[in-house]
Amino acid sequence: MKKIKASDYIKVVEWSEKDGRFIGSAPPLIGPCCHGKTEEVVYRQLKEIVAEWVDLYHREGQALPKTSTGKDYSGRFVLRVGSELHRLLTVRALQEGDSLNNYCAQLLKRVSMSSL
Repeated sequence: MKKIKASDYIKVVEWSEKDGRFIGSAPPLIGPCCHGKTEEVVYRQLKEIVAEWVDLYHREGQALPKTSTGKDYSGRFVLRVGSELHRLLTVRALQEGDSLNNYCAQLLKRVSMSSL
C-alpha cells in the first residue's frame, strides 16, 4: 500500500469577507487552520501545516483520511430534495426554457463560483 504524503491532499486558499484575510484548509484532513494577507503566504503556511499533520498521523500510527487529489469525477451525483423544492426547481427551469438538470447545474455553478 502506498504511503500517503502531504502532496496527496488538496490545499484550498480562499478569501474570507468575514475575516478580511485569506484562509487555508486541506479537506478532509484539516479545516481552516491558517490565515494571512496574501494567498502566497497562506499557501506556504498551509503546506507546512499539512506536512506536519501527515507526519503526526504516521508517527502515531493513525489512519489518515482519504486523500483528495488524483480522483476522477464523473460529473454525476444524486441529490435528494423534498417534493416541494423539486416542484419549485422544475417550474423555474420551465420558465427559463431549460431542463431541470441543466438549470440546477447552472444554479450550483453560480453559487459555488460566488463563494470563491
